[in-house]
Amino acid sequence: MRAIVCRQFGPIDDLVVEDRPSPDLFPSCVRIAVNACGVNFVDALFVQGKYQIKPPTPFVPGMEVVGRVTEVAPDVEGIALGTRVFANVGLGGFASEAVVAAKRVMVLPDNLSDGQAATFMQSYLTAWFALVERARVEAGKWLLVIGAGSGVGLGAVDVGHALGLRVIAVASTDEKRRLATERGADAVIDSRLTPDEIKEKAKEISGGGVDYIYDPVGGELGETSLRALTDDGQYLVIGFVGGIPRLPANQVLLRNRRVTGVDWGGWAGKNPALNDRMLTQVLELIAQGRLQPVEPVTYALDAAARALHDLEDRKVAGKIALVP
Repeated sequence: MRAIVCRQFGPIDDLVVEDRPSPDLFPSCVRIAVNACGVNFVDALFVQGKYQIKPPTPFVPGMEVVGRVTEVAPDVEGIALGTRVFANVGLGGFASEAVVAAKRVMVLPDNLSDGQAATFMQSYLTAWFALVERARVEAGKWLLVIGAGSGVGLGAVDVGHALGLRVIAVASTDEKRRLATERGADAVIDSRLTPDEIKEKAKEISGGGVDYIYDPVGGELGETSLRALTDDGQYLVIGFVGGIPRLPANQVLLRNRRVTGVDWGGWAGKNPALNDRMLTQVLELIAQGRLQPVEPVTYALDAAARALHDLEDRKVAGKIALVP
């Protein structure tokens, strides 16, 4: 099989392409011929040794794969050869084959392409966990999504709309704002405005202040956007692509605002059964057409380093998938 390998933590360009023997098929597992694997911002952090979890090297990055089942262990029942499945492999996704525990694969609805299926999980489960489990949002209220042109941001726009929220999407290009509008954003704001201008526009659109902020960006925009919250508003901390914000505690206190951390990955590892239930709920909404994951930009497997660079540099609207 062909795989992208991180031999030691360091620059993304140090990734190498290797031809490796096919992995052994263990009991209770299936073998998948990978059609597409999702590329996420966290993959770049893993490779560079910047993530809080540091796997032993060498390792193959990538967590989301879609493909066809080509082999089934003798003790596995109910999965036929040729079935198109999705699997969260944890690590090892940037490869042409994967061996996965049968209990970790899911049959996909027909209305998801391989690319969509390989790139929805992290974005959509983060959004679902944030809005449903952490914020317990109420339909009809206002949600401000920062970084709405990214995969994580578009997932939040789509999930927020499906939950009945009124969504304001902040994104940097016409293409990214178009994608957000297609996924249900009620209004869009150009992120190239100053943070103060973005804050004021969000307050104007929402009639005085938003109820929830979904922030995977952080930095100065995150700090300023906190002031766009109404009384008892909730700021959801998703990530820090733009740097860790220095949130003013007085602005939290004076308006009874709330700041809520959202670490879906850590929670999912501790609560696999609940996470599986959440994944089933999201897939049901996708099958019903109520959620519409974006079709990703695709790169050849050998171009994994360039894909990660383009993701880090925010050159791509939406999501990226590698195609072996």
